[in-house]
Amino acid sequence: MALSCSSLCSRLSLTRLSGLSTNRITHGLHLQDVSCQSRLVLCRHFTSSKVRRGIGRYVSSRIQWANAKYEDFLKRRFPRFFLLYHTFKVGFRMLFQDARDVKRIKTKMLAEGVKFHDLHYREMEKLRQFRRDLIKAIPLVIITIPPFANYLIFFLMYFFPRQLLIPHFWTPRQQLEFRKVYHSHRTRYHQPVLKELEDVSHQVKNGHLQSLLKNLCTKVQRGGNPNVSEILAVRSLFSKAPLAMNTMSNNQIRHISPLLFLTPRLPGFLIGRRLNSHAVELFQLDRALSQMGPHQLSEWELKQACYVRGMNADSLGTSQSREWLSQWLQVSSALKESELSLLLHCMVLMSANYPSAASRH
Repeated sequence: MALSCSSLCSRLSLTRLSGLSTNRITHGLHLQDVSCQSRLVLCRHFTSSKVRRGIGRYVSSRIQWANAKYEDFLKRRFPRFFLLYHTFKVGFRMLFQDARDVKRIKTKMLAEGVKFHDLHYREMEKLRQFRRDLIKAIPLVIITIPPFANYLIFFLMYFFPRQLLIPHFWTPRQQLEFRKVYHSHRTRYHQPVLKELEDVSHQVKNGHLQSLLKNLCTKVQRGGNPNVSEILAVRSLFSKAPLAMNTMSNNQIRHISPLLFLTPRLPGFLIGRRLNSHAVELFQLDRALSQMGPHQLSEWELKQACYVRGMNADSLGTSQSREWLSQWLQVSSALKESELSLLLHCMVLMSANYPSAASRH
C-alpha cells in the first residue's frame, strides 16, 4: 500500500516524540522500506535542532510542574521554610536583573563616553546601590571558599540575615525592621554632630553668622525643625575653615561618617577621602533627581531617596515624605560643590526632629 509523504512525516513526528524506534511498523510498512527521496525530505523537515527544542520544552515544562508541586508542599507543610525559600528565589532573580542592568549601564558609559554625573537618576542610583551590595556580599563569598563551608553559610544566613545578607534576600518584614535598626544606629550620632557644630561656631569671627549658626543648632537641639532659609543663611560658613570638607576636625568627620553608613574606625585621612567621595556622589544624585523631578518617583523610590539622605520615611505618609525630599532638594540645589559639608550636616539638621515635628501638625 502506498504511503503519502505528508502522512509519513506526521507519523514519524509522533514516533520521534514518543521515543519509539525508527524501525517500528506503521500501517504495515517498515520505515526502512521508505525510498531514499522520502528519507531526504524527512531529514530536511525534522532537523536535530527542532528535536532538541521539542525535548527542551518538554523537560522545561516537567521541571516547572515538579517545582510547583514542591513549592506547594513546602507552603502547606513548612510555611516558615517556604517563606525563606521564596525570598531567596525572588532575591536571586532581582539580583541577576540588577546585574544585567548594571552591565547595560556600564556598556553605555564605555561606548558613548558618558560620565557618572551625566546619567539618569535611576541609573545613578542603580550603580550606587549595586556597588554597596557587592561590597557587602564579598565577605560572604570569601567565607564559602573552604570545603564544606556551605553548611555553615546557611546557618549564618538564617540567624544573621541583617549582617550577612543584602536587601535582595530580606523579607518585606525584615526590610522594615532592618531599616529601622540601621537608622537607629545613625541617630546616635545626631547629638555629637550638633554638639561639635555648636563648639565650632565659637570660632566664627563674623558675629552675625556666628549667631545664626548657634541659633540653628539650638533650635534643632530643642526639637525644632529649621526651614530652608535658615539653613541657607549659614551656607557661606561651610566653604571655608573650620567647616569646609577638607578642614573639618577628625571628631566631626568620625561623627558624620556613620550617617552615610561609613565606618569611623579608619585613619582620619582615609575617612575624609571616603566621606568627600560619598558627599560628591550624593550631590550628583540630587542634581539628577532635580532634573527628573521627585514627583516621578514611585512610593518605594521615594522612601529609599529619603533614607539615603538621612530620613527614615517608613513612619511618614507619601505626602510628608515628598515634602521633606522637596525641602532637601531646595537646599541641595542652592549649594555649590565647595559647600558640600553643609549638605552632610543637613542629614542631622533636617531629619533629627522631622517625624515628631510632623506628628504635631
